[in-house]
Amino acid sequence: MTPIVGLHHVTAIASDPQGNLDFYTEVLGLRLVKKTVNFDDPGTYHFYFGDDAGSPGTILTFFPWPGATRGVRGAGEVTHTAFSVPLASIPYWEQRLTEAGVLVEHTGVRFASSNGGEDVLTLADPDGMKLELVGHASLTGTAAPASHAPCTSDVPVEHSIRGFFGVTMLHRDAAQTAATLEMMGFRKVAEEGNRLRFVPADGEALGRNIDIVVDPNVGYGRSGAGSVHHIAFRTPNDDTQLEWRAEIEKHLSVTTVQDRDYFHSIYFREPGGVLFEMATDTPGFAIDEPIETLGEALRIPAWLEPQRSRIEQRLQPVTLRKAVTA
Repeated sequence: MTPIVGLHHVTAIASDPQGNLDFYTEVLGLRLVKKTVNFDDPGTYHFYFGDDAGSPGTILTFFPWPGATRGVRGAGEVTHTAFSVPLASIPYWEQRLTEAGVLVEHTGVRFASSNGGEDVLTLADPDGMKLELVGHASLTGTAAPASHAPCTSDVPVEHSIRGFFGVTMLHRDAAQTAATLEMMGFRKVAEEGNRLRFVPADGEALGRNIDIVVDPNVGYGRSGAGSVHHIAFRTPNDDTQLEWRAEIEKHLSVTTVQDRDYFHSIYFREPGGVLFEMATDTPGFAIDEPIETLGEALRIPAWLEPQRSRIEQRLQPVTLRKAVTA
C-alpha cells in the first residue's frame, strides 16, 4: 500500500460568504485558490483557501450557507484545525490577530518533550470555528517553503502560514478511532494528559498530526456554522486510491469514487463519527484556470455550465480584496 502522508484538505461550514472570505484572506493571509459551488448544492459557494499554489496539505475549504445556525462542538467531531507556522512567528501572529480584533489565547507549549515542543495560539473564526496556529522549530521535508506564501497577502513571507499542522478530534473513547487510524498507517507517538497524537509512519508532510482528545463525559456535537464537515487524507493518484478503497472496504462502509474536478474522492465515516475522505493529489487546482489568477473567477463543473446564469443569480455577490505588497 502507498502510505498516507497526511491531510489533503479540511472542509467546514460557514454562514456569511463575504465574512468568511475576508477573514481567511485578509486576516490569516491565505489565498483564495478556488471559487466554485457545492457540487451537491449548486446554489451555494464552495471556497478553497490555501498557499499560493493550492498545494495538498494547505487547503481549508468552506460551504458558506447564508443564515446557517452555529454548530455545537462535542464528541464525534473535529473540534480544532491547526495551521503550521515557524516558532519565531508566534509573537507576530499574536500581535496581528489582536490588532485585527480577534480574541486569541496563547495556549502555551504542547508536547514539550518532543522536538522542543509546540507553541500554540488558539482563536476562532467569525463563525466560532476553533483554529490553532502551531509554532514549531521543524519545518522540514515537504512542508511548504516560504516561496509558496500567498502573493495576495500582506503577511510577510517569513511569517506566512505554511499549511496544516493537523486536526484534533474529540471522542468519548479513542479505541475504535485509533484502530481506524492504525489501519490507515498512522501510529500513536505521544500522549499528554487526555490527548493522543497519531502520525504517519514516514515523512514530514504537512497535516501529518492527528490528535484525539478523550473525554468520556462530553456531550455529542451538532453540525452547523463553525463546524468541520469532514477531513480528507492524501493519496497520490487514482490507482493508489482504489487500492486504499479495497482495504478500507474490509473494515468500514466506503463510497464509490466521486469526481470533484480538482481531485477524486472516496468517503467513509470512522467509528467515532468523524467523516473521513481520501482525495487524490491530481489533477489539482490549475486544471481550469492559470495559477496566476486562481480564485478570481467563479468556476463550475462542465455539467453545470448550462445552468451558470441561474446559479450566479442565486449566489450572494462577494468581493475578493487582495493586499499585494511591493
